[in-house]
Amino acid sequence: MQHPQEHPREHPTDRPGDHHDVLVVGGGNAGISLAARLLRDGAGDVAVVESEAVHRYRPLLSYVAAGEATMADLERPAADVMPGGVTWIPERVAAVDPEGADGPVLTTASGRRISCTTLVLCPGLEEDWEATPGLREAYAAGWAGSSFVVETAPRVWPALRDLTSGRVLFTVPPEPAPCGATALKPLLMACDHWQRAGVLGDLDVVLVLPGSSPLVLAEADAELDRVLDSYGVRVLREARVTGLEGRAVRVATAAGEQVVDDVAFAHVVPHYRAAAWVAEAGLSGKDPAGRVEVDPSTLRHPRYPQVWALGDAADLGIRPSGGALRKQVAVLAPNIRAVSRGGALERYDGYTVMPVTTGRRRLMFVEVDRAGRREPTVRFPDLVRPRRTSWWVDRHALPQTYFRRILRGKV
Repeated sequence: MQHPQEHPREHPTDRPGDHHDVLVVGGGNAGISLAARLLRDGAGDVAVVESEAVHRYRPLLSYVAAGEATMADLERPAADVMPGGVTWIPERVAAVDPEGADGPVLTTASGRRISCTTLVLCPGLEEDWEATPGLREAYAAGWAGSSFVVETAPRVWPALRDLTSGRVLFTVPPEPAPCGATALKPLLMACDHWQRAGVLGDLDVVLVLPGSSPLVLAEADAELDRVLDSYGVRVLREARVTGLEGRAVRVATAAGEQVVDDVAFAHVVPHYRAAAWVAEAGLSGKDPAGRVEVDPSTLRHPRYPQVWALGDAADLGIRPSGGALRKQVAVLAPNIRAVSRGGALERYDGYTVMPVTTGRRRLMFVEVDRAGRREPTVRFPDLVRPRRTSWWVDRHALPQTYFRRILRGKV
C-alpha cells in the first residue's frame, strides 16, 4: 500500500545537524497517525524518527498466535506508511536534551543532533527481560513465547495447536504493557480449539493475573470469569511470574511462591519499561517504569512545555491500547496548534479500549475512561457482550481501517 501523496523524504545521513518544527519520536501507530494528522491540518515541517524498516499492526499478533492471521497480514514496509510530506529519519535515539538553546535536541545513535520547536515522544515500551529471570532463555529454548514479542508470535500457535495433554501456562503482564489485556486472546482462542478437539479436559491450563480480576469493569470481569470457569482454567490472582527454569515457572502470589512445573508451553509476556534515555533526559516522573511524565489531560510535559507524549510510553494513568490513540491524537494535534496560536488546550479523558476474545469467533470490546467508568463508542448494541460481529470487526475491519484511514490521519 503506497500513500497516494508524495513519498516521505528520507533525511540525508551526512548532515551534522538540522531543525524541524515538529519532531516525532516513534513510527508506530501513535507517531504515524499523529504526523499524518498534523500534516493534514496544515503543519509544514514534520519529521519522524523511526529506525525500523517494517511497520506492524500489532493487534493482529494475537491472532497470529492463535492461528487466525499471518505476519504478512500485519506487516508493511515503513516507507509505505510514512505520510507523504513527512521527513523520515531512520535512526535510533541515543539521548534527548529538552532544554536546548533552539528548542529540544535529539541525538541519534550515529551522533547526529536534531533540534526542534516541538518534540513529541511516542517510542513505545521495551521488553524488560531482566525483570523475569530465565524468560529470555525459555524463549530461546522454544518452550515459552508470546504474541507480544514479534519473533516468537508465529511459534505460539504451532506449539499450542497439537497439544492433547499436559500443562499450559499463560500470563497477563503487569502494567505498563502495550494493551496487556489482549494477552487473554491466545489463551481463550486456544481453549476454544482444545474444547472442539475434545482434549481440553486432559489439559491443565493455568492463568497468572497481576490483579484480582482480568480487567477494570465489573460486568466485563464477570463475563470473563464465567468463560474462564467454563474452560476449566485455573486462575492465580494477584500473582506474577518471577522466574523460569527447566520447564518450571515460579509464581509469586499473596499466599507465597508457587512452582508450576512440567509446563508443556508457557505464554509468558515480558514486563515492559520505557527506553533508558527518557529517564536520563529528566523526562520521567515517579513512574517505576520510567515513562514520560505528562499532564494526563493535555499530554504536555509539566516541566518542559515544548515536550509532549502519547501512547504506551506516556504516563497517562490508563491501560495503554491502540484504540486509545485515536482519542489521544484528536487531543494532541489541536493542542500543538493551539500553543502557537494562543488558544485553549483540549483535554483527554483517559479513554481506552480492551478487545478480548472469548472464543475463536466471539469478542468483547471493553471501553472505559481513566476512572474505569464505561465509555462506549456506540450505545447499542452492548459491546461488552461477546459477539461474532465484534470479532469480525476486530479481526478484519479494523486492520483495513488502520492502514487506509488511521495512518493517514483521517480518523
